[in-house]
Amino acid sequence: MPNRPQSRALAAQRDRRESVAKHWIVGSVIAVAAIWAGSEVFAEAHENITVSHGYTNFGDLKYGPDAVLDYVNPDAPKGGEFSQWAMGTFDSFNLRTRKGVPAALATIGSESILTATLDDPYGTYCYLCETLEYPESRDWVIFNLRDDVKFWDGSTMTAGDLKFIFELSLEQGITEYRSVYSEFIDSVEVIDDFTIKFTFTESAPRRDVVRWVGGTSALSQAWFEETGTRLDEASDEPFMATGAYRLDEVDIGRQIIYRYDENWWGADLPINQGRNNFETIRIEYFADSSAAFEGFKSGAYTYRNENSSLQWATGYDFPARENGWVNVEELNNGAIGTGQGFVFNLNQEKFQDRRVREALSRMINFEWMNKTLFYDLFERPESFWDNSDLKAVGLPSPEEIAILQPLVDEGLLDAEILTTEAVIPPVSASAERQLDRGQLRAASALLDEAGWIAGDDGLRRKDGEVLSVSFLERSPQFDRVINPIVENLKRLGVDAVLERVDTAQYIERRRSGAFDITNASLGQGYEPGQQLAQFFGSAAAEDSSRNPMRLKMPAADRLIETVVAAKTLEDLTTATRALDRVLRAERFWIPQWQKNVHTVAYYDLFEFKEIPPLGLSPIDNWWYNADRSAELRAAGAFQ
Repeated sequence: MPNRPQSRALAAQRDRRESVAKHWIVGSVIAVAAIWAGSEVFAEAHENITVSHGYTNFGDLKYGPDAVLDYVNPDAPKGGEFSQWAMGTFDSFNLRTRKGVPAALATIGSESILTATLDDPYGTYCYLCETLEYPESRDWVIFNLRDDVKFWDGSTMTAGDLKFIFELSLEQGITEYRSVYSEFIDSVEVIDDFTIKFTFTESAPRRDVVRWVGGTSALSQAWFEETGTRLDEASDEPFMATGAYRLDEVDIGRQIIYRYDENWWGADLPINQGRNNFETIRIEYFADSSAAFEGFKSGAYTYRNENSSLQWATGYDFPARENGWVNVEELNNGAIGTGQGFVFNLNQEKFQDRRVREALSRMINFEWMNKTLFYDLFERPESFWDNSDLKAVGLPSPEEIAILQPLVDEGLLDAEILTTEAVIPPVSASAERQLDRGQLRAASALLDEAGWIAGDDGLRRKDGEVLSVSFLERSPQFDRVINPIVENLKRLGVDAVLERVDTAQYIERRRSGAFDITNASLGQGYEPGQQLAQFFGSAAAEDSSRNPMRLKMPAADRLIETVVAAKTLEDLTTATRALDRVLRAERFWIPQWQKNVHTVAYYDLFEFKEIPPLGLSPIDNWWYNADRSAELRAAGAFQ
């Protein structure tokens, strides 16, 4: 975008300077000179200021300021219901605290200053703002806000609301967020009702800062002050926001209905055309996945993103499918992998030896699982950036070595990282046997080396302590997956068990660190930055929902700094590959499985234009076919 110094905010500042100049005639020349010399406004007026409808660090924005998204149907009809399922229960609508069990789609009504699309990996676009402006230094950013944004209660959103919630997040937000970002903001200034300026500290990562503050949600200051609601406490209702959907009905632990707000301020924006097409969004809660699947078969809800290979391969032969009422499809998935896997709790002393972690990971025979349990539907993840150019492969490049060598020289990394190929999960010699004897021998040797010796009873001990491992899980769907792993571990001499608990216990024990091994999705984005510290940084390790393994690794901290400091896409790619290589070599993560397609089933009353490359979001861009819905109801599709 062209540089234009005389933006709305700077023009307003110019007007204020002119007002000061008029009074200067009757004042002191020296005094006014001092005012101008110390004026930040005066300095800014001479900077090269970029003004744009969006922001990107690399290349050009995909969309112009008045564009309609390519993957939507701008003429999609409005109305109807979209329904899906959730497991367990809930007791809060606040995702900004670690207290309570959050409801599904709790932030559906939340809107932020900038927004992303599902087909532009590097761009973000003005949403609550009309334009943003910033200098080359990224020392600050100004958002020129829209003056027509309304909260659900009809009040107008102002810059004051944004300043309030931003500062409240740094005061009361989750610890992992505050620990990473609290030192990066110097000031937040409300220039006028619809202009807000964020100024950053010298240490703030310049590639991240605009998008970081651009992610500030619009929440009502007046509502927070009237209700006394806190960000660090559970909430039995959503915060007062500006979005297209708001809470309509709730049956705690059983059902949630969100309804389209007929007075929604953003309905006519070009970027919203063809989106938010449903009148209601309904969430049905079930105790477990088996009960949920039975509910789908009977028409209790209408959309299912199937994550069970068993169900996908064998379960979709029920009458509604045979009658043509249900569509079962594999839709393209071009996004970075989810990084789904088991993670060790590194606070447990027994898991602080990398040899132990590697030994246990060798007892997962993915090839057998994929053939026997998954019907060959899955691939195994290898990286936190699978399906992208950021993934580390093979031996490190000379550019990666240049980054890694200083960490080796300082003793933060073993020298083998420079001459060893990127770690990939062990491959079984046979998919026909649950236990791979070659992997068993390799694992046994590792445990022997680590001092865990098998006794006469077959159990391994060190200093009199039995090597025990518990898998913390909440879904019965995982039983058939984890039980064979438990059996393999027992053959290794490990006292292994599956510990399945209810949703509330599962969430609380993960938060408090009361587990040995649990599930985690550690997949990352196309432009990694400071958010890496929430997943892999030492500062957030003891109180982070994104770093459940409690990783505290100085080499990773340094590499995160290198990634954050990267200014070009080439440098970012090299630094991320180096980080990926080091994280995988640490073996705190046992990759599970992933698909390169979305496996979805839905009643034949929805339509869509296309699946965007970076994600599947039917609530956002699908629509409801009322005629087809009437036909299905008349045929008895819904009980």
